[in-house]
Amino acid sequence: MIGVSDSTGTLASAPGFAEWTFPAEAGAVRTARTLVRDTLHEWGMSALTDVTVLLVSELVTNSLRHAGAPIGVRMSAPRDGALLVEVSDPVSEPPRERSAHPEDEGGRGLQLVALASRRWGTRRGESGKTVWFELGLPGREAGEDT
Repeated sequence: MIGVSDSTGTLASAPGFAEWTFPAEAGAVRTARTLVRDTLHEWGMSALTDVTVLLVSELVTNSLRHAGAPIGVRMSAPRDGALLVEVSDPVSEPPRERSAHPEDEGGRGLQLVALASRRWGTRRGESGKTVWFELGLPGREAGEDT
C-alpha cells in the first residue's frame, strides 16, 4: 500500500473497501479524518464514525511523527461483523505503548486503540509496518454473516 501514490484520492474502492495513501504532511491527519468519515457515511456505518475517526487520527499522527514518509489507510467491512482499519508506514519498528503521565501531552494513542477496539495489533510488511484495529458493527455479532 505504501508508496503506490502520494495523492489523497481513493486508490481502490469497492462496496465495503477503501484505501488511500497520504504524503507525510500535517494536513494528512485532517484529510484522513474527512475521508474516513465520508466513507463510513456512504457505507451506512455512521454509528462507528466518531470512534473510527479518533483512532485513525491517532494512528496517522503517530505515523506522521515517527515515519516522515507516505502513510497508508485501508478500511474494509468484512463479513465477520467487524470494520477492519489499517494504517501503514515504511518504518518496520512496531509502535510502543507508553504509560503517559497526567502532564504528558502525548503517549496515549495506542492505549486509546486498545481500549476502544474489539481487537488490534501490528504486523511487519515487506517495506514497513501496519497497525490495525477492528470495531464491531452495531447490531451484528462476530461470525454472523450479512
